[in-house]
Amino acid sequence: MLEIAAVFITITALFAWFNYRFIKLPATIGVMCISLLASVLLIALSHFGFDAITDWAEAWLGQINFNALLMDGMLSFLLFAGALHVDFHKLKRYRYSIGFLATIGVLISTVAIGSAAWWLFATFHVGVPYLYCLVFGALISPTDPIAVLGIMRSAGAPEDMEIKIVGESLFNDGVAVVVFTMMLGAATATEALTVTHSAMLFLEEAGGGILLGLVMGYIAYWMMKSIDQYQIEVLVTLALVLGGYTLATHLHVSGPISMVIAGLFIGNRGREHAMSNTTRRYVDGFWELIDEILNAVLFVLIGLELLLIPFQWSYFIVAGPVIGVMLVTRLLTIGLPIFVLRRWVPYRRGTTRVLTWGGLRGGISVALALGLPESDYRNTIVMVTYIIVLFSILAQGLTIGRLVQHVLPQNSKGG
Repeated sequence: MLEIAAVFITITALFAWFNYRFIKLPATIGVMCISLLASVLLIALSHFGFDAITDWAEAWLGQINFNALLMDGMLSFLLFAGALHVDFHKLKRYRYSIGFLATIGVLISTVAIGSAAWWLFATFHVGVPYLYCLVFGALISPTDPIAVLGIMRSAGAPEDMEIKIVGESLFNDGVAVVVFTMMLGAATATEALTVTHSAMLFLEEAGGGILLGLVMGYIAYWMMKSIDQYQIEVLVTLALVLGGYTLATHLHVSGPISMVIAGLFIGNRGREHAMSNTTRRYVDGFWELIDEILNAVLFVLIGLELLLIPFQWSYFIVAGPVIGVMLVTRLLTIGLPIFVLRRWVPYRRGTTRVLTWGGLRGGISVALALGLPESDYRNTIVMVTYIIVLFSILAQGLTIGRLVQHVLPQNSKGG
């Protein structure tokens, strides 16, 4: 395992250096583009008889469980690091629209995308049952704005746009994982898909995650407040993430939601009352570094996964219309709350367009798809998910900066 980690970190460092030195794309998108090109090159070499290198790369990648690596390891760090730097008072200002997008919006997206996928699969004679299509709708619904945030900042995006997209993504990741678990249980006949049972399961997972996050966050806050030693306080935050996520798994509550709540607690109340200036500097620096490193690793791995995914060009026929449905659904779920709330909450003109196009799909969707149990439909869902994620990161991620610059001068209220 140590050898795998050493090779992978070395590859990530080389790709990150090459991107910064020569290509100069946003870091996460740049390293993913390079890893994609490396995958395509290896696949091309295998077609010309150079199978040894490709076989070694596939065998090496096959030892990495992408789903376990992200969902049981990296996700807790990424969500905590993201929540740590969110101002709760600014987030609270847009709580209704963010709450709608992270709950009702995820459910609407799951049903709309799942239903459209079911119709498309049937039209092109790809037999995927409706429940499995809802599983697909759930796993493709969570947005992953990690890559786009850096672009928005470099483009001079206003803070209100950042806080909306960060707040939504932090919470809808956790909610979407809960919905995905429910749908997968129904599809595999391990859970009953009734309104009462689903509501109770959702309340247990999400409500339990919120409660656990508050309790663990308060314990860490109390420990940090009682001392002034930045090394130990950084260690406390690290233990909070590792121990808290593991405990959430054992208690069968939402680990992602608990990490978001704990991160918000430490990043706001903890920052204000439990940290000295020195501690703030080291805690922020530590988690920013963790965030950057893990994101680089994640996007390199997404690109290299092309070697293992049973790719077929015919699935572009299905993925294309699904992308259209995904964008239209997102446009409606964003535009509706903004239209309703704009009388009370100021929204910069262009917000709907930026949030619609900035809702990238990323590593979580790929991890959930790869974590599906073996079935006749798994490869189909994995392939379509991968195509959508590639489009989202490359097409949306590389153009969101121009869209922000286009709408930025318009500062009046509206959507």
